[in-house]
Amino acid sequence: MADELLDIVNDEDIVIGQEMRSTVHQLGLQHRGVHVFLFTRDGKMLIQKRSADRAASPSMLDCSVSEHVQSGENYLQAATRGLKEEMGLSDIEIKPLVKIKMNYGVNDNEISVLYEGIVDPSTVKFDPVEIEEVTYYSLEEIQEMTNRKDVKFCSWFVQILNWYMQKPAELTVLNTY
Repeated sequence: MADELLDIVNDEDIVIGQEMRSTVHQLGLQHRGVHVFLFTRDGKMLIQKRSADRAASPSMLDCSVSEHVQSGENYLQAATRGLKEEMGLSDIEIKPLVKIKMNYGVNDNEISVLYEGIVDPSTVKFDPVEIEEVTYYSLEEIQEMTNRKDVKFCSWFVQILNWYMQKPAELTVLNTY
């Protein structure tokens, strides 16, 4: 994956500098991210399986869309870009649910916004370089899967899902919308 310029933010989510993604993750600098939960009309969530060659969490199950916010972008712009790049979707109406602060792993400190929207599965054309496959599960099925040892989820997805399901989560809520 190509390096990208990210904004560095303080605990109040104010931009205090810029740095390349690789350096941000080497030094553990706080930066911005977005996640999108997409649901079918019958309530099933689109889950992506990350490709095996992803640097972070390869072959693991993840949110419908997860993106870094590039320098100069706002959260909504990054989510919209992620929908297009990862799922081939445009003109999807999404709404913000929560802004969180979380440690995503070693040297990966983010302030992120979670969005939610409705998707027609027939319109999804995922990027096969980044994503191995997409599947649709009910929230109950996903919760059951998180308890199984043979199914691997990205750690951040589990924490965000816990918050969404009103369960204890290892994240700090900064704002709800």
